[in-house]
Amino acid sequence: MPKILIVGGGYAGFYTAWKLEKQLRAGEAEVVMVDPRPYMTYQPFLPEIAAGSIDPRHAVVPHHAHLTKTDIVTAKVTGINHATKTATIEPPVGEPYELTYDQIVVTAGSVSRTFPIPGVADEAIGMKNIEEAVAVRDRILTNFDKAALLPAGPERDRLLTFVVVGGGFAGIEAFAEMRSFATALVKRYKTIKFEDTHFHLIEAMGRIMPEVSLKTSLWVIKNLDERGAKIHLETQLQSAENGVIQLSTGETFESDTIVWTAGVMASPMLRNTDLPVEERGRLRVQADLRVINDDGVVADAWGAGDVSAVPDLTGKGVGGFCVPNAQHAVRQGKLLSKNIIAVLRNETPKDYFHQPAGAVAGLGLGVGVFQKGKIGITGFPAWVMHRGYHGLAMPTWERKIRVIGNWVINLFVGRDLASLVAVETPRAAFEEFASRPKAK
Repeated sequence: MPKILIVGGGYAGFYTAWKLEKQLRAGEAEVVMVDPRPYMTYQPFLPEIAAGSIDPRHAVVPHHAHLTKTDIVTAKVTGINHATKTATIEPPVGEPYELTYDQIVVTAGSVSRTFPIPGVADEAIGMKNIEEAVAVRDRILTNFDKAALLPAGPERDRLLTFVVVGGGFAGIEAFAEMRSFATALVKRYKTIKFEDTHFHLIEAMGRIMPEVSLKTSLWVIKNLDERGAKIHLETQLQSAENGVIQLSTGETFESDTIVWTAGVMASPMLRNTDLPVEERGRLRVQADLRVINDDGVVADAWGAGDVSAVPDLTGKGVGGFCVPNAQHAVRQGKLLSKNIIAVLRNETPKDYFHQPAGAVAGLGLGVGVFQKGKIGITGFPAWVMHRGYHGLAMPTWERKIRVIGNWVINLFVGRDLASLVAVETPRAAFEEFASRPKAK
């Protein structure tokens, strides 16, 4: 049987494997998927995880639970040599080895794109992975616990000052959910008032959320300002060393929580391949998701999702390419499985074409925005649309039920306010009291 190797188990990779399982005939092909994480993360839920509104485990789709026919390898792909059709696999235990394939699907996704700003690499945290969202939630809760025991002063202000860098969809959603979370927490602490908490979003451009209209984005700024969250437009972060925030406007303050959401870039793994990439480091593919070089189609190589420069045939994409978001990655994964099968059966693959269904964002409990063309909806109706869309978009009914059930439970008992920061050092309590042999 021909072996199909899928590099990456995110949206595009998971959906490609999931649909191949349903569409391949018995004995038609073998599917192998390699990813260092044993699950797919539903990234639109990360802001709600950071705000305690969704259980982290419910926002991931375990590969082994839902891909029953795919050979799942929980490891890293560190290089691809398509000339010899081999991929270098680096497992968490043992030595690296070579894995051969007949067709390769590169869906390695993206990573946070940062700039050489002093302190960012040491102090900031991203919002790309489930672990990061959980860490932000636990940091907020732990900082409230610490601040509640301190008198008014610089250290208390530092603990209760939260910064988000980047005013795109991901940044605004994280910022608004964190603000909503802190507002709920204030009611639980007698020594902390609403005025003691400080939220700053830093955006280098002159507006936020380019996916929505200017009118809608201005409504978001006004709404967050009324909720005690300040947005700094046309402002650059110049330094974050030791938690000291220095802005291009000259403003300086300290923060213990800095969340970086200022863009993404294609997985650096592509640098270790002989596959063609464009100037931004993304895999070159044509509209039917086949990899191409200057001479035409590269046989037996496919790409989709954030790692690939997929032409946007609607003409609405930035630079002529699909923007890196979940809407495109999911749909590309679904088409990719069909096109791979089409080639296996000597049929013609189809081009990817998708008219965006609109943009919807949650801005904390009961607040959201929706944009479709010139139609903009804000407030509670948009929040309901946000939850309805993403509740249904979550892969598999098992996961949908868990997420929606989580929301329903929260209506009656409120969001979860338990910090699990101790999981970062799980052996600390045991080690503290464990008996050791006496020194001779």
